[in-house]
Amino acid sequence: MNKSELVDAVAQATGLSKVDVDRALKGTIYNISAALSRGEKVTFVGFGTFERRNRKARMGVNPQNPTQKIKIPAKKAPAFSPGSELKAAVATGKAPKLEIAPKVAMVVGKAKSKAKKGKSSKKR
Repeated sequence: MNKSELVDAVAQATGLSKVDVDRALKGTIYNISAALSRGEKVTFVGFGTFERRNRKARMGVNPQNPTQKIKIPAKKAPAFSPGSELKAAVATGKAPKLEIAPKVAMVVGKAKSKAKKGKSSKKR
């Protein structure tokens, strides 16, 4: 599955527009990448954890000349550890149940106060 297929599948499963799903996916990927670049872990309970790991310097073999040894420098690399629900889904071949919260209508505008101007709401 590539990104556009994922956007289509999420849009169909959630009832959101493809444009909204694409924006949400881009925002999610951006924020995961930003957190990893700062050295933070990103955890989705049941799905897994993204983290940055330090790889030590090591000796390797030149693929163009297998008799030649080369030094591979230390680096920071992204890593993913799957969670229990993801492991179970892969092992059984059954996707977990999709639970989506119902849409909540948002009211835009100023809240009106019940207290009248000039009168105190406290009883004396």
